[in-house]
Amino acid sequence: MPSFDIVSRVDLQEVDNAINQARKEIDQRFDFRGSGTEITRDGGDLQVHSTDEFKVKAAAEVLLAKLARRGVPMKALRPGAIEAAPGGKAKQRIAVQQGVSAEHAREIVKLVKQSKLKVQAAIQGEEVRVSRKKRDELQAIISRIKAAELDAALQFVNFRD
Repeated sequence: MPSFDIVSRVDLQEVDNAINQARKEIDQRFDFRGSGTEITRDGGDLQVHSTDEFKVKAAAEVLLAKLARRGVPMKALRPGAIEAAPGGKAKQRIAVQQGVSAEHAREIVKLVKQSKLKVQAAIQGEEVRVSRKKRDELQAIISRIKAAELDAALQFVNFRD
């Protein structure tokens, strides 16, 4: 029976490469000299630290531009608010979303059921598996989900016949 999985994955190697490029650019820029601006990755989250809120915002913009250039989907990034850090500094946390959240999974299943096609959708952890006997109906579901423009970076993988 043909099936495919709907997932949300971010290539962390590309994230690391973008962080390194952003660090190089920040080190070379005159407006960041002596500010001690740092960009780090802690698990799935990115941290931007600097002396003030303006520099944190500018460093985060540099980082987001590098991530976009490396092909990291912007819908998978959840920037937090700029907060005060110890020592009179400022910081910002940018969460990198891995996996389809339960809320988005329910929304995907709802879209599949609204299509009135005889297609089954099952939530399996952080994935949604869609299956049906006819391949054409699965392709129709893919185009319907893409057209819905959900607020998540979705990929369609493991298309099997």
